[in-house]
Amino acid sequence: MIKRILWGGSLGLLILIVIILVRTFTYGGAPEGVVAIDLPLPPAISSEQAAAHLGQAIRFETITYESGDPAAEAAQPWLDMHDWMAATYPRVHAELALEKIADYSLLYKWQGSDRALDPIILMAHQDVVPVNDGTLDDWTGAPFAGEIIDGYVYGRGALDDKSAMIAILEAGEALLASGFQPQRTVYFMFGHDEEVSGTGAAAMVDLLHARDVRAELVLDEGFFVIKDSPITGSPMGFIGVAEKGYITLELTASAIGGHSSQPPRNSANVQLARAIVALDENQMKADFTKPPVSDLFAAAAPDMGFAQRMALGNMWLFGGLVDKQLSEGVANAMIRTTTAPTMLEGSIKENVLPQRARAIVNFRIHPNDTPEDVTAHASAIASRFDVKVAPVAGGIGSPASPVSPTSNRAYSVLSAVAARTGEGALAVPGLVIGATDARFASKISDNVYRFVPSLVSLADTAGFHGTNERLSVANMGRMSEGYGQIILAMDAQ
Repeated sequence: MIKRILWGGSLGLLILIVIILVRTFTYGGAPEGVVAIDLPLPPAISSEQAAAHLGQAIRFETITYESGDPAAEAAQPWLDMHDWMAATYPRVHAELALEKIADYSLLYKWQGSDRALDPIILMAHQDVVPVNDGTLDDWTGAPFAGEIIDGYVYGRGALDDKSAMIAILEAGEALLASGFQPQRTVYFMFGHDEEVSGTGAAAMVDLLHARDVRAELVLDEGFFVIKDSPITGSPMGFIGVAEKGYITLELTASAIGGHSSQPPRNSANVQLARAIVALDENQMKADFTKPPVSDLFAAAAPDMGFAQRMALGNMWLFGGLVDKQLSEGVANAMIRTTTAPTMLEGSIKENVLPQRARAIVNFRIHPNDTPEDVTAHASAIASRFDVKVAPVAGGIGSPASPVSPTSNRAYSVLSAVAARTGEGALAVPGLVIGATDARFASKISDNVYRFVPSLVSLADTAGFHGTNERLSVANMGRMSEGYGQIILAMDAQ
């Protein structure tokens, strides 16, 4: 009897080990439907010329501020840059039809010869964020000088997002110079206020929607090929197939208030603090079973070590451990709706207890959740501490974008371009954790992606909205050629 029990236990353990190993070694691979694409040769483009043009574009201080700032009405930098663009890219401005939408956004149309083909749309934005007060001395190159120093272009817009705009124009100018004329109509869409609201992009999308335009591909900023991927440490091309939504909630606690010499045990501040801590300790659930998260890790698997593949291939066993390991920083933002208390308001004086304490909490919504889900989650937790929850200013939030498919030519082309850009880098679908102008484009396309064909390090991504924003000269060549290849490859039948 004892031998039978031991034998049965050993057999069960052996079967368990075999299941784990089989699932480990069979886990992963490119998303279903991705096919190999033979990319056409890119147009010949000078990296140095493209970088010089980026430097010139950076010198136009097209800064957008939050609503209400008088500087937001200063239009001259945009108008001056538009004149410069026309002079710098004469073929584009002679051959493509240009409309100015919402005063300063630019919509270019490169008419294709086959009107039965749905167009492609390449997006970028003209505006940049301000420079933080007191940081000018920390810059290697002045933020609006557009200097090239040690092989890098420095300045606002180098990464976000004038480089993409210039690279798209470089590609268009080079293709026109080569005699190329598309079969498939190509649009260039350059919004003017992405950093604050995106009204320009929204208006351009609405206009195309009113004209019954349906796009085969929409491509905007969002991801790059990362030299040192946070998943594996090796180069990896992240192609954004969706972006997170957004809702800001107000938490309010009320109490008697009074003098600080006689504090109650559960003042408004304490109630509010307990609710905030509870929200932080009870994050919304991650879901590893649905795209884009499931596809991201599966596509990255060929570059993973054995332990990573074993854990992700056997989530039925290691799911809790994986969740714990990924519940920090960027990884956490990719797998769940995030909770970020950002503003607190209480008493007007150090010895006065507030009658009302208030917190602002910002949530970035995962595609698996809705604004209503987030509000219900926060309300259920805060109510335990007698704290009320309401959307800020009565708003209901913005849901996450739809998840774009990977089983089409558009995604396969982007994967091939990412591999070329990263010299063999794996291409993986990802979730953009911030907001882009692409969020409006689902109205006119099911195939909306967020990827820039450049090769950057994680360290350089810190330049987004930060100090020493920069892009290498070599990347301006990669980007310009990459956009050219996307146009050519999407033109093929």
